[in-house]
Amino acid sequence: MTDREIKDFFDGMDEKKAHEEILKLVSRYCDLYHNTDRDKPYRKGDRINYASRVYDHDEMVNLVDSALEFWLTTGRYADKFEKKFAEYEDVRFANLVNSGSSANLLAFMTLTSPLLEDRRIKRGDEVITVAAGFPTTVTPIVNYGAVPVFVDVTIPEYNVDVTKLEDALTDKTKAVMLAHTLGNPFDLKAVTDFCKKYDLWLIEDNCDALGSRYFIDGKWRLTGSVGDIGTSSFYPPHHMTMGEGGATYTNDPLLNKIMRSIRDWGRDCICESGQDNRCKKRFSGQFGELPFGYDHKYVYSHFGYNLQATDMQAAVGCAQLEKFPSFVERRKHNWKRLTEALRADARLKDRLILPEACENSDPSWFGYCMTLREGISRREVLNYIEGHGVQTRLLFAGNIVKQPCFDSVRGLDSFYRVVGELKNTDIIMERTFWVGVYPGMTDDRIDYMAETIGAAVAGL
Repeated sequence: MTDREIKDFFDGMDEKKAHEEILKLVSRYCDLYHNTDRDKPYRKGDRINYASRVYDHDEMVNLVDSALEFWLTTGRYADKFEKKFAEYEDVRFANLVNSGSSANLLAFMTLTSPLLEDRRIKRGDEVITVAAGFPTTVTPIVNYGAVPVFVDVTIPEYNVDVTKLEDALTDKTKAVMLAHTLGNPFDLKAVTDFCKKYDLWLIEDNCDALGSRYFIDGKWRLTGSVGDIGTSSFYPPHHMTMGEGGATYTNDPLLNKIMRSIRDWGRDCICESGQDNRCKKRFSGQFGELPFGYDHKYVYSHFGYNLQATDMQAAVGCAQLEKFPSFVERRKHNWKRLTEALRADARLKDRLILPEACENSDPSWFGYCMTLREGISRREVLNYIEGHGVQTRLLFAGNIVKQPCFDSVRGLDSFYRVVGELKNTDIIMERTFWVGVYPGMTDDRIDYMAETIGAAVAGL
């Protein structure tokens, strides 16, 4: 459009009307020019990614609506998202942050707060976790100076081996921090019983399992809502997205207060962005060794960060959250269809270990994890699968203790501990891989993946 045409288009409109017309155009633009995988005809051999965004004009309209408002930092969309997300998870509090990694950092650092008194995690205290996972479940523990204690996992669930928890316990143990692997819940009953018995904190890294459920205490509960703190990621490959983004959530008011403080620079003030003197005591308090009446907006009760997300991210998240239940159901459908196809392939029976859901769980699958039997080359299998247009992934770090980041500290008990042999963890490092089941996948894509995996594994 020329400048003249733009001027004529807006001529006679007030700002509200102009805003509405822009959003109508954005909606139409998205419908015309943005198609997700579900909308595209599939031709055999087309690239099948392990994950992709699934969205429509709702997300784009919200994004532009927020951009036109130009608030930029957290605002009305962030407030809405936190409320709706807490309602979805059936918890009292949710805090939006800028990534799932930040969510894990915030969750762990919350447990180091002096406000928790004797239960706070101090440097040198131990946190039980697993080595077969993603680094950012472990990184906050290491960076703070606590000691991660690694136990083995089970195959084909790919979650913590709960029979090893007692072996990992010492008088320094303060918490358990575990992820629900690729959407498959770990044994929450056994883990929560262990934590209650020894008065330990439980952080559920729920970044790969949003929408998964576990039957506990006589009812179904969403993963992330059972432990003391849950975390989520909204990175594009995950169950829902806002580009970059994450969340922490809890039912505990004190933990929530600490999380809000650490997320927001460590400040003591509870005023929202743009708000002043909510406590009505802004200039009349005594804090630490500061002068009496020091401005409460600049009082810091924790060593904190700025982990806030933008309102534009939250705007996308609000639209995604409305669609999210359908995403979960499609993931389950895709996982089931792929399982049935691979089980029906008699050639794979003694060559490929298929995944299994944890007992008492209803997973919202992030991916489809498989382990090759001994003697079959994963490198050759993956080269074949990738060469035929199907994207694959390894189970993250494999065994994180063998990653280069541990080279300078390997064997130092003051830095980390390993309990027993990480036998299954090493098998995962050497023979495990996974493919996607994201909601944009159609049945013909799932069927082609099964055909390709079967040919790759059976032919070697």
